[in-house]
Amino acid sequence: MTIYDIPVHTLDGEPSSLAPYAGKTVLVVNVASKCGLTPQYEGLEKLQKTYEGRGFSVVGFPSNQFAGQEPGTAEEIQTFCSTTYGVTFPLFEKIDVNGEDQNPIYAELKQTADAEGYSGDVRWNFEKFLISPDGSVQRFAPLVTPEDPILVSAIEAALN
Repeated sequence: MTIYDIPVHTLDGEPSSLAPYAGKTVLVVNVASKCGLTPQYEGLEKLQKTYEGRGFSVVGFPSNQFAGQEPGTAEEIQTFCSTTYGVTFPLFEKIDVNGEDQNPIYAELKQTADAEGYSGDVRWNFEKFLISPDGSVQRFAPLVTPEDPILVSAIEAALN
């Protein structure tokens, strides 16, 4: 089983997986609506709009594991994201990214170290995992913004 085969649900509760993204470039992000980093939604949406025509997508996984910063229902999350930030990229169900009940997608992604050599538990909201078409993963700390040249160049390299 690959990361693309792991069952998940869309934010509206429909069974799904990352299978439609196999062979594409995907930025997986654990998101939250009430975090100091929440404005990153704007940059994530810009990445989506800039690169979606080239086989790229952001996918968001809301998580309430960090200081309770994603307390809303699926409907509240969807409304907030679409009305406040115009989010069009796919959002999946609220999940745990760490701990005993962590989603298996994150169990797999967290094995990758970031540029500073950190691997293991997700540290905070908006940690980013870039999956290339060949399945290789790069990890970016929460404070690496969507506009950061390091992230943008990694996305562009994965698309070429």
